[in-house]
Amino acid sequence: MRRFTVMAFLIVGMCASLLCSAEAREPDAVIDIWPSAAPGETTRHTGTKLARRANENPPATRVKDITRPQLQVFQPPADKRNGVAVLIFPGGGYNYVVTDKEGSEAAEWLNELGITAFVVHYRTKQKSPSMQKNAQLPPASERPLQDGQRALSLVRQRAAEWGVKPDRIGVIGFSAGGQAAALVTTRFDERSYKPNDAIDQVSCRPDFSLLVYPWRLVDDKTGALNEVFTVSKLTPPTFLVHAHNDGATPLSSILFYTALKKIGVGSELHIYETGGHGYGMRPVENSDVDTWTDRAEDWLRQRSLTSAKK
Repeated sequence: MRRFTVMAFLIVGMCASLLCSAEAREPDAVIDIWPSAAPGETTRHTGTKLARRANENPPATRVKDITRPQLQVFQPPADKRNGVAVLIFPGGGYNYVVTDKEGSEAAEWLNELGITAFVVHYRTKQKSPSMQKNAQLPPASERPLQDGQRALSLVRQRAAEWGVKPDRIGVIGFSAGGQAAALVTTRFDERSYKPNDAIDQVSCRPDFSLLVYPWRLVDDKTGALNEVFTVSKLTPPTFLVHAHNDGATPLSSILFYTALKKIGVGSELHIYETGGHGYGMRPVENSDVDTWTDRAEDWLRQRSLTSAKK
């Protein structure tokens, strides 16, 4: 029995190694969010990949120093597309973008549901910020909000090109990307940058939102939902997920949900007792937190945003 157990362990380990060595799916297209330099930027860098972490299995890809934000487009097969699109905001504390664990892996999941996915490689922190701070916003979130607003308008304007319906475009965000997505979800009445062209005349309001362990939605001084998240009756329906033992407090999701509940905006909240932070869609030992995608699929199905069942 012991020999069998050891053999099984070795086989599982070999399978995990093979999965880790497999190349992530390449996007179907890569599109610049801005036609030239992004607001306040003097450079156009798509970013630099950080070295993978030795203790991470499977590993994750992190890209820093992004000043040229882009959309990576992932489409389902033509006969599976249902006209729904989701912009994905990966996490990374705004220091970098976790492009696979919280980006392309979520895109593949959405593709299985018939949903066209756009991974947003938004701008990251710079040592010498080249733009003035907006006193109303968390300092590091101004660039991602600008990139997110522009990206959503761009996808909506070009919706027919991807077989997307312009009134069925949502967002999903993880960790810091969850904060960025929450800002895009609530601050759509006014551009966070000076409008430039016809794209900026198109609505940047998402039609629905999924926030997965969103980071720092709570005001550190008051313990309430930060007032920069201007929740109103026009805020789109929102699905929220957090773990009770997340160091990036689940109060972020709870308070956002509470604000939606108070004004009657449709929403759904799931708090798992264990799971921690930064898991994306990957399993976590001694936790069922990775089953959040099942709950999200139910929610999307109830809203007629997918009919597929994995």
